[in-house]
Amino acid sequence: MVMRSSPLPRMSRRGRVTVGVLVGVFVLFTLLGWGVNAWTDWLWFDEVHYTGVFSTVLTTRLLLFLVVGAAMAVVIGGNLYLAYRLRPLLRPHSSEQQTLDRYRMALSPRIGIWITVISVVVGLFAGLSAQGRWDTWMLFRNAQPFGTKDPIFNIDIGFYVFQYPFYRYLLGVGFTAVVLAVIGSLAVHYIFGGVRLQGGGDRITNAARAHLTTLVAVFVLFKAVAYVLDRRALLLSYNEGAKVYGAGYADVNALLPAKEILGYISIVVAIAIILFSNAIIRNLVWPGVSLALLGISAVAIGGIYPSAVQSFEVNPSTLDKERPYIKNSIEATRAAFGIDKVDIKAYPGVSQPPPASLATDTSIVPNIRLLDPQLLSETYTQLQQARGFYNFGDKLDIDRYNVSGNTQDYVVGVREINYRTGLTAQQSNWLNRHTIYTHGYGVVAAPANRVCNEQPYFVSGFLGDEGSDGCQSATEEIKTSQPRIYYGEQMEDGDYAVVGSRGNGSNAEFDRPTGNNEQYYTYDGTGGVPIGSFVRRLLYTVKMQETNFLLSEAVNDNSKLMYVRNPRDRVAKVAPFLKLDGDPYPAVVDGRVVWIVDGYTTAATYPNSERVNLQSVTSDELTGSGAVVAQAREEINYIRNSVKATVDAYDGTVKLFEWDDQDPVLKAWNKAFGGNLITPKAEIPQELSDHLRYPADLFKVQRDLLARYHVSEPNEFFSGQDYWEVPNAPDDPDRGQKQPPYYLMTQLPGQDDPRFQLTSAVTPRGRQNLAAIISASYVQGQPKLEALELPDQSVVSGPVQVHQQMTNATDVRGQLSVLAADGKATVQYGNLLSLPFDNGMLYVEPVYVKSNQQNAYPLLQRVLLSYGDGSNAVLASNLEQGIKDLVAKGDAQRQQAGQPPSGQPEQPPPPQTGDQPPAMSPELTAAAQRVSAAIDEAKAAQESGDFTRYGKALTDLEAAMDAFQAAQRAANNNRPVNNTPTPTPTATAPPPTTTPSAPAG
Repeated sequence: MVMRSSPLPRMSRRGRVTVGVLVGVFVLFTLLGWGVNAWTDWLWFDEVHYTGVFSTVLTTRLLLFLVVGAAMAVVIGGNLYLAYRLRPLLRPHSSEQQTLDRYRMALSPRIGIWITVISVVVGLFAGLSAQGRWDTWMLFRNAQPFGTKDPIFNIDIGFYVFQYPFYRYLLGVGFTAVVLAVIGSLAVHYIFGGVRLQGGGDRITNAARAHLTTLVAVFVLFKAVAYVLDRRALLLSYNEGAKVYGAGYADVNALLPAKEILGYISIVVAIAIILFSNAIIRNLVWPGVSLALLGISAVAIGGIYPSAVQSFEVNPSTLDKERPYIKNSIEATRAAFGIDKVDIKAYPGVSQPPPASLATDTSIVPNIRLLDPQLLSETYTQLQQARGFYNFGDKLDIDRYNVSGNTQDYVVGVREINYRTGLTAQQSNWLNRHTIYTHGYGVVAAPANRVCNEQPYFVSGFLGDEGSDGCQSATEEIKTSQPRIYYGEQMEDGDYAVVGSRGNGSNAEFDRPTGNNEQYYTYDGTGGVPIGSFVRRLLYTVKMQETNFLLSEAVNDNSKLMYVRNPRDRVAKVAPFLKLDGDPYPAVVDGRVVWIVDGYTTAATYPNSERVNLQSVTSDELTGSGAVVAQAREEINYIRNSVKATVDAYDGTVKLFEWDDQDPVLKAWNKAFGGNLITPKAEIPQELSDHLRYPADLFKVQRDLLARYHVSEPNEFFSGQDYWEVPNAPDDPDRGQKQPPYYLMTQLPGQDDPRFQLTSAVTPRGRQNLAAIISASYVQGQPKLEALELPDQSVVSGPVQVHQQMTNATDVRGQLSVLAADGKATVQYGNLLSLPFDNGMLYVEPVYVKSNQQNAYPLLQRVLLSYGDGSNAVLASNLEQGIKDLVAKGDAQRQQAGQPPSGQPEQPPPPQTGDQPPAMSPELTAAAQRVSAAIDEAKAAQESGDFTRYGKALTDLEAAMDAFQAAQRAANNNRPVNNTPTPTPTATAPPPTTTPSAPAG
């Protein structure tokens, strides 16, 4: 006798209660955490007056969760229940069925509960996945026309950007639902005998066959829909033959009709599966044959045929076949990334001696930026810190201001609290960190083209000690009515502040030091969430996991809590649909300090457009350092700088201003949030507009694409001979990091007046000479991209090349070695500026020296200049002297070439007097002896280790060298031209310079 298997053992009552309690506690804490986060988020959005964003996003996510989750649960649950209802009442006796009896006995009494649990779990996961697609749904629902149609299907671009992604998602949900339904139904049919693996006769009942084959037919119908969408997706694919994105010759002429044919075949196969399985033959042989034929057709028609067309028709004459499709990609890419209107002008780029006009120029030379925001942070911190807990970040910013009727660029830094490393252990306790040290103070600015004693000349951000230093203006030139910084770049998660009156009339917040005293302050702005009530304090005790909200006397009825204090994070929370520039910057607008954040709208489904990795194309030498945040690793093929956002540094107010009023993606988002989320461009205040700048990350993306897509003719594009590339950082090219673009207030050839613009040099692909200068600026509120393209045969050096030539020049290399002081100091190079001038190229590179002593900071001790290439390199103590030296070199080269010096008529060459060079004048001889003596003293001081003596010796050495150069220029002007060079002190001693020790902290 065969013994029947016993049913599955039942859990004891105590076990069921324990499991129920554990599940209940888990659900309770999960819901509690979600509820606390939702409530506090609502309070935060209410503070910034954007509750519409919170409610719209939350409602959309909940609806998607419920609708998709419920739909998935109904599909799965319905099919499981149908499979159970279609179970056979009589099952043949077999060992297989006897084995399954125990499972049937366990499931049958509670089949409804099991089906419900499985359906709910599947629906839960489906709903969680769906709520993450809230942005896709909102764009789909609020789609806007682009007004441009694709060249293949003649469909508006808006379909691809707004509707195609959602259709793809729905199709994916449909496939998932059918596959899970087939698996679940098959399992139920097997357990309850509808499908058997053993025994004689039919191994599947008619009911089970009808159910399962119908599901398979639905799957095949979904495949037919997928083929329809695949046809559109060809415009988003990569054309390997032409090396561009978009449909190619084989796609349009082979794969496109193949997809259409496969779509029709899929419909026929779906019908055949249902008919042959249930109406005609009533078995699975012909349905299996139909599916096999569909697979064979997909391989033959959708794979082999297009490959054959590519191999035998396209590859032998790729350019002829792909020319129109390459043109489609060029036009689409240029339009999608906003580079279709770039103004490319030819620039001679001649190689000539430095022109005399450098000395009299009033448009470019006076505005040359010497201060490098990348290197000056330590300088600002040491000179303007005042207290150890203040900090300016790892990188400063560039902006322009009109002071006394003159507009120029300034290096700007915000004096913030350094919560990471600035506070001592005592200062870092909860009370000090969150209620005392709540804010920074002041915007410190210095003209970018002015140097005072090798350091910046500060004009703002004083702490009450105006006029105390010769390198500081007597009064604030950039005035702020509210200099306190409660919201800043250095504030991260956890850096919250509790502000408000303590109730006893005293000020508790540290405000700023003034002389030997310290002033305190009580915040009276509109920022912060009120937390005076017990319920609010309890709420934030849970959120922040900090009991002091309930226990500390610093938190009272007047208290307000400031959190999410980083400007970039605040904008991201208010406008979650934007990609944000990695480098927000501060500006003084109408007396208040505001952070300006550039916002981008992007897409990844613009047809025929090049797809780029946003993180890769925006990464350079500065990315990830200081306040320059790396972009997310995301593929995009459309971008617009559609929004200019501001965050008030005192009260945290966030404002979103429309910048690109033609962007359909921004219009869709604005409509999705009620139509009033974005302030129209016409309402941007003029004071703010004066400080808007072309965003760096957008420029990097456009620069990377212009390197190829400045070529608009398909033949030339396919050959790739005229491609450019972004050079590596000139001072360390082996690291493989790109040279960052730089902001300048300058006037480039073809421009009517100086502009504040972002510029970058590019080189030919695979070479180091200069190919073009790309610039971006705003003209009358509209973006303007320009490029000065040099001839292919140009020999003007590129950034990496000219840096190497300048630093290796004979009369420069030795001076740089002296600056390094035998390893006791570090030479740092600032931005290498490439400035078109007089049909040639002027290169300017500031040279900073930082002592290796503790708390030392970089000093601007020299300026490297070159015109044309590194053979004209000069290293001067300041820009004015460097320009004079360059002009002198140009005069000397013109004289050697038999041309008149600058400003003089051409004269016949003097008669030759012999091969010996003329003797040095007495003045020059005396100056050379003075230099030699100064060098000896500097060496002796260095060996003695007496830094005071060494600093004085280097100062004397600089003065001696300046006197020698002046005597040398006088001698050159007073003697006839001779091709034999005059001896200089470098023949007997290292070239002099200064390396004063940096003052300690």
